[in-house]
Amino acid sequence: MKDDSSRCARCPFDMSDRLCKQEGGKAPSFCPTRKKTAILETCLAEYGKAEVSEFARQASIQEGEGYGGGELGYARVKPLKPRIEETIEFAKKMGYGRIGLAFCIGLREEARVIEQIFSDRGFHVISVICKVGRIPKETIDVREAEKIVPGTEETMCNPVMQAQVLNDEKTDLNVALGLCVGHDSLFFRYSKAPCTVLAVKDRLLGHNPLAAVYTVNSYYRALK
Repeated sequence: MKDDSSRCARCPFDMSDRLCKQEGGKAPSFCPTRKKTAILETCLAEYGKAEVSEFARQASIQEGEGYGGGELGYARVKPLKPRIEETIEFAKKMGYGRIGLAFCIGLREEARVIEQIFSDRGFHVISVICKVGRIPKETIDVREAEKIVPGTEETMCNPVMQAQVLNDEKTDLNVALGLCVGHDSLFFRYSKAPCTVLAVKDRLLGHNPLAAVYTVNSYYRALK
């Protein structure tokens, strides 16, 4: 049976020639721009809502401001700002005042610096560590052999409470910093405020997971 699911990552055409980039562009059979027109109409209706439209508009403006040299053509475009600066600018564009910072205990020093940066830029920052609540891992049936250090008391990560504390404090935008795989998913699920990610957890690669992707044909070839 033919697999015709959307697979943009496997599009064989050059970026500038794709249907998602230009009218009348090229598209493989699995192209969602070509075959998911009903969903497109539903999305356009969502963008017609004032709140969604403004959020998307400011995000697009922020994207454009993240580059310079556009007047010289695409080949001369260059990045101008780190992500933390763009996060601050976007939050100001949206008129946000209360920023939630949900962070991993392993990045507590980074969280301290980031909290100060946001505070210095005029935001009220509410920060919540992953171990909030001090719930033993046994509560969710984690066995001794499954702990980081078997035979010791270990507190589970608590992304649900991280989100709910920020919900209770009525944050405008929540920033995730180094939450574990899966824990970040629960945090996003339970957060009422929109979320963005400042950094993701990668214990081995210094929180730079793309390093393994960039070296998949050499040092990390075993991934393939």
